[in-house]
This record gives sequence, structure tokens and C-alpha cells, in this order.
Amino acid sequence: MKIIFLGAPGAGKGTQADIIAKKLGIPTISTGVMIREALKLETEMGLKAKKFIEAGALVPDDVVIGIIKERLVKSDCQNGFILDGFPRTVPQAVALDAMGVALDAVVSIEVPDEAIVKRMSGRRVCASCGASYHVEFNPSADGVNCDKCKTELTTRKDDAPEVVLSRLEVYHSTTEPLKDYYLEKGNLKVVDGVGTVEEISSRTMKALGV
Repeated sequence: MKIIFLGAPGAGKGTQADIIAKKLGIPTISTGVMIREALKLETEMGLKAKKFIEAGALVPDDVVIGIIKERLVKSDCQNGFILDGFPRTVPQAVALDAMGVALDAVVSIEVPDEAIVKRMSGRRVCASCGASYHVEFNPSADGVNCDKCKTELTTRKDDAPEVVLSRLEVYHSTTEPLKDYYLEKGNLKVVDGVGTVEEISSRTMKALGV
């Protein structure tokens, strides 16, 4: 199957994409990972992207699309793939269509903004070993220090409520219009993203018919 996962930051789309990818035996293709890989391999598009990244600019659509093209022709994509983080805008979706990619489904993981703010602002991370906790859903034993290495836990800057709200605003204005785009094409599947990882996976698999 060829699937796109949509969802606001913190909606859990990356987690669900990985679970579905393992079940179907297809790769999850994350735009960020792909760009880093293209830079490392110094592909034609990777070198183009490097110029923008070194200048501190966003990588433009045509370069991102070029990197996607390079990735989708690899042998592991022959039986399908999951795109996570692309397309982010309607013009990117139009470009994907122009590449001749016939999608089986576009899954939108839906979580209310207030639940995302609560989810992300409650995250705590260990700067030493990278372990991740949540003040409500997955606290460390003492609520202050990492269980593994006893380092004091911190809040990531991009998990601060005001930053999360700003990221959500960007999502609603630039990426959410994709839902209408794919709804018109008839391949949008909306999944309730509130609940346990297992519950959401079950709903996602049901929506995909797998």
C-alpha cells in the first residue's frame, strides 16, 4: 500500500506510521530522515538541499520533491511505502500527483489542540541518556530525575505551551487544507487519535482495512 500520514505535531502520526509500516512490511519515509540521507550520500538533490540548509533557509519544494523522487525509486518501495511529513502543503500534494504516485490512503490522525498542548507540555527529557517521560502519562519514579541515569529532567524548548500553540497554528493554516484536497479525491481516512497507542493502532488498521 502507498499511504500518507497526516496529523498535527504531537498527534502521534510518526508512532502510528511505524506500527503500520512494520505490519505491512513497507518502509516509513520521513522527509527529515530522507533529506539527511541525501546530504550524507551527496546525491544531486542532496547537494542542492545543502546550499539552502547551510544558508539557514528552508529547503524549497522542488528540491524536497526531487529528494522524494530519488527515494521512491529504491527497491524497498516497490511494494509500497508510508510518507510521514510530506506533503505539507497542497502544492506539494499536486507535485506528488504529477509524479504519478497513486495513493491507496491518506490517514489523518485527529487530536484536539488542547490535548496536544497537554501531551507535549508535559513531556520531560533526560539530556544525558535521551530517555523521555511525561508528568502525567509516564512519570519518572520521583518525578524529577531520570530513572536510568538520575540526571534531572528538562522540558524541551519546542514543548513549551506557547511554542506548541504556534506550531499548531502553522499546521492548521498550511497542512490541514490537505484534508479537503484528499477528501475530494476520495482517499482520506480520519482516525481519532485520542487514547492508548494500541487503541489508535486498532482504529488506524480498521480504517485501512488491514
